[in-house]
Amino acid sequence: METDCTRDEVPANSALPPLPAGTRLLHIGPHKTGTTSIQGALFAAKEAMAGHGVDFPATSRHPMSAALAICARPGMMGNSKPTERHWETLVEQVAATGRRTSVISSEFFADAPDDETVERIVQELGGDRVYVLVTLRPLVRIMPSQWQQYVQNGLRMGYEDWLRHMLKKPPYEKPNPSFWRRHRHDRLVERWVRVVGAERVTVVVVDDRDRGGLMRTFEALLGLPENLLQPVPDTANRSLTLAETEMLRNLNVEFRGNELPEELYSQLVRYGAVMHMKNACAPGPDDVKIRTPRWAAEAAAEIGAEMAERIAAMGVRVLGDPAVLSAVPKPPTRAEAEPRMAPEVAAQALYGALAAAAAAPVGNTAPVQARTVHQTSSKELVKVLGHRALKKLRRR
Repeated sequence: METDCTRDEVPANSALPPLPAGTRLLHIGPHKTGTTSIQGALFAAKEAMAGHGVDFPATSRHPMSAALAICARPGMMGNSKPTERHWETLVEQVAATGRRTSVISSEFFADAPDDETVERIVQELGGDRVYVLVTLRPLVRIMPSQWQQYVQNGLRMGYEDWLRHMLKKPPYEKPNPSFWRRHRHDRLVERWVRVVGAERVTVVVVDDRDRGGLMRTFEALLGLPENLLQPVPDTANRSLTLAETEMLRNLNVEFRGNELPEELYSQLVRYGAVMHMKNACAPGPDDVKIRTPRWAAEAAAEIGAEMAERIAAMGVRVLGDPAVLSAVPKPPTRAEAEPRMAPEVAAQALYGALAAAAAAPVGNTAPVQARTVHQTSSKELVKVLGHRALKKLRRR
């Protein structure tokens, strides 16, 4: 789970004045800075917040499709591309809140490609009523989380090789050009300041040591009672262990190498194998986490210090301790064990893929001529195998 803010530097609700009534608070992330945690808490408290004059206009925890559409992003590998209608629906939902305070949160707003897109987002969500909130965590915390997220979207590159591309090989755009678009945080803040002005941008430095700090900050800014927002357990959002990520990365190599359709990846791998594995298996104390090598941690901390200095000079409100962004974590006190995946975890991943195949609608039920395996598409083969396997399991 991702969270939160510093214990000492972020003021309590009584010390942090709320934003003006009628504000439309736009939380733009970026990714891996507590976004899923705060979105779950806001959505769960939707009715309670309404009683205090604050609306959460989206009909789901995260209006991802709307943000992807306005930012011209294609979405996750194998998923259908969001349309302009997704964005228009969110704009209509926000407009329906009238003069009440409202809050919208999506980390994909950080992917806005240019000032014109940022300007359109702000104007269509309320113009001068829009206040922007940016949550930041240290790069050294973000990088392993972001790498394994990219792997969940088809990346085949190992962690250290990926770090070298991100930190040592200019122009630092391959294999994931979105990374620095999101996580060069000084430039991200600067893009939004150019549109809304420094007085309407708040930066919250997230510190994992205070697991409730981000909730309390949102409550204060929105004028909500303290402790109204509470974390919502979400096993589907947990990070993968190193062994799980490596298993998936190697699967990606085979998947891409055999040129299987991307829709199959979305259906069977992301929402089948990986989702079921996350929900069914919690990492234990002996599972090896993704560790960032010392050279990369120091490089990330140096960039963090530079970003913090530039943000401080922009005149935006900064909540939390900017020094957190340049801290280098202590090295592990004992040698890491060899990353291994338990057989039951692998079994749950395999079952998740089979269950997803079995649940897929059969596109053509009309009689067809007999075909050999080599004449049958991979997608059809997986569906047939999944149906047969589950049928046998039910018999037993």
